[in-house]
Amino acid sequence: MKAAVRFVFGPPEILRIQEMPQPIPKPNEVLIKVHAATVNRTDCANLMAKPFIMRFVVGLMKPKLPITGTDFSGVIEAVGEQVTQFKVGDKVWGFKDGGLSSHAEFMTFPEEGAMVTIPEGISFEQAAASAEGAHYAYNIINKVNLEARQKALVNGATGAIGSALVQLLIANQIDVTAVCGGEHVDLVRSLGASVVIDYQNEDFTKDAGIYDFVFDAVGKSTFSKCKPLLSDHGIYISSELGPYSQNLYFALVTPWLGGKKVIFPVPRDPKASLMLMRDLLETGKFKPLIDKSFLLEEIADAYRYVMSGRKIGNVIVTVR
Repeated sequence: MKAAVRFVFGPPEILRIQEMPQPIPKPNEVLIKVHAATVNRTDCANLMAKPFIMRFVVGLMKPKLPITGTDFSGVIEAVGEQVTQFKVGDKVWGFKDGGLSSHAEFMTFPEEGAMVTIPEGISFEQAAASAEGAHYAYNIINKVNLEARQKALVNGATGAIGSALVQLLIANQIDVTAVCGGEHVDLVRSLGASVVIDYQNEDFTKDAGIYDFVFDAVGKSTFSKCKPLLSDHGIYISSELGPYSQNLYFALVTPWLGGKKVIFPVPRDPKASLMLMRDLLETGKFKPLIDKSFLLEEIADAYRYVMSGRKIGNVIVTVR
C-alpha cells in the first residue's frame, strides 16, 4: 500500500510516499480503507517533534510510527475475531493525537479506540474535518461551566480549533464575539458569531466589552493582555503554553488568588469528543470549515501549507 513516511524528525521535505506492508488487524482491531484525513497542528508537532515535550509521545530519538497522520475517515474492510461493535462496510472516523498512521491507503485501529460511525449525509472529508480541531475545542469549553447568554470572546476564529469553538459555544447558547482577519469576517459571522473583530484594523484586547470567557484558540495573546476584557470572575484559556510556558504557571496560581483566572485545557477522552461531534453533525448544528484538499501524493505540500499559517479551518488529504 502507499503511505506517507518519515524515519527522522524534521520539516515536510523529509516526507516520502512509498510502498509499505498492508497492516493486518489484531483480534481487537479493524482494518480501515482510508478515504480522507487532515494535516493539522498536531500532525505538524509530531512531524517536527516540537516542542521538545512531544518526543515523550512520538519518540525520543526517532519516530515510533514511520507513517504520519492523527485522524481518519474511511470504510471498514475487515474486523478482528473479537470485534463486536463494528462490521465490514461501516463508514467510520477517528482520532489519536499521538499518531495512528492514517496518511496511508490502509490502517488498523482498535475497536475501543476513539472511533465512531459517520452519520448519514456526511462526507468522508467532513467527518475527517470534525476530529482534531473539534476535539481540542471541546476540551476547552468542557473545562468551564457554560450558562446560556454568557459572553465569550474567541481569538483565532478561522482556525480548525477556533471555528469549531465558535460553533460549540453557539450550540450552548453563548453570545460569541470572534476575532479574525478582515477577509474572513463574513465567513466567521456565518458560523454564528454576533460580533466579529478584524484584528488587522483593531486591537481586540482594547475592546470595550466585558466577557465571562476569553478563549485564545491560536495562542497568540496572553492572560495579561486579555485580563481587562474579563469579568470579575472571568476565565482565560489558551490553546498554547504561552511565553515561557506561563499558562501552566497561571493555571496553578490564579485559582488560589480569587477573581480572574487561567485554566489550562488538558485534552482528554477523544471518543467523547467524537460522539458529541457526531450528534452535532446529525442535527446540523456543526459544519466543519474546510480550506483546501491535497492528494496523498501531495502530503509535503499539505504540511507546508499548514505550517505557513495561511490556512483557515481544516486541510484535507484524500486517499485514492
